[in-house]
Amino acid sequence: MADPLRIGVLGCADIARRRMLPAFAADPDTALVAVASREGRRAAELARAHEGCAAVEGYEQLLATEGVEAVYVPLPVALHAQWVEAALLAGKHVLAEKPLTADPADTRRLLALARSRGLVLMENVMFVHHPQHAAVRSLVEDGAIGEPRSLSARFGVPRLPSGDIRYAPELGGGALLDIGVYPVRAAVHLLGSPLRVVGATLESGPHAVVETSGTALLRAESGVAAQLAFGMDHGYRSSYELWGSEGRISVRRAFTPPADHRPVLRLERRGGVEEIALEPADQVALTVAAFVRACRAGHGGAPDAEACLEQSDLLDGIRRSSGPPTPHAAHAAHAAEGHR
Repeated sequence: MADPLRIGVLGCADIARRRMLPAFAADPDTALVAVASREGRRAAELARAHEGCAAVEGYEQLLATEGVEAVYVPLPVALHAQWVEAALLAGKHVLAEKPLTADPADTRRLLALARSRGLVLMENVMFVHHPQHAAVRSLVEDGAIGEPRSLSARFGVPRLPSGDIRYAPELGGGALLDIGVYPVRAAVHLLGSPLRVVGATLESGPHAVVETSGTALLRAESGVAAQLAFGMDHGYRSSYELWGSEGRISVRRAFTPPADHRPVLRLERRGGVEEIALEPADQVALTVAAFVRACRAGHGGAPDAEACLEQSDLLDGIRRSSGPPTPHAAHAAHAAEGHR
């Protein structure tokens, strides 16, 4: 039996605290050995909650720590390229929060670097590891809805606290990279590639300097269209629907289901409606397990490289197609009032 994969964490982000560190600690195939912060106090506070985990001040110090085989990078997206590269150059496998970078050129460069050094670089897109999406793809492949015609995917979350880093443009904030990445990846996961951006809009809400909502229309070579909507000033919604020539499949709680959630796929056809109940699944634990398997397989590179690159190109295409975010109507009116 292989020894547990020894993991260090670069940063004390909320997703690390709430989801990933508990998953590392619970998996017998991983050992959480160190957590780093630019402030030693924050690292010490987080490390105390996990037996055998050392607190390290400074990301460079963690990368130099003997015995750390892999690192998890939950830093803001604007810092991903720098620290993912540093980790790979230090000989560590990397699990990085999504999106891997904000620039397709950086994404390609890092994936090539990982491959050349025989190291795993995996993007932490957890929902693709949930079995409900494999069940959807199986139904489509079996002809349950006939020929696919369109995908509609929606993901929105309520307004965040005003000081949240996702409102900071210098850190890569904004709805596109934080929220829009989910429906974009759903399109890649369910429709395959290549996809192209037909049109897109981004809008900034009141008092925000980053986009807080957006829409995008994508098209596959087959002609299947994907209509995407996302935002971080919305009533919660996490769903998608695949519509075909003979029916449709809809999925609720598509992107961030809790581990005890019992998925129900709704299949609507001319003969009626069928609800297909699935067993609960912990997509966080499944993601950790997939990362460990990739690291232990001995093959360098990214297990999801093609999807990661396609996603990166689409996010960039949405940004370019939409142009600068359009101010929310109330925000624009306020600005106009201030210039009178």
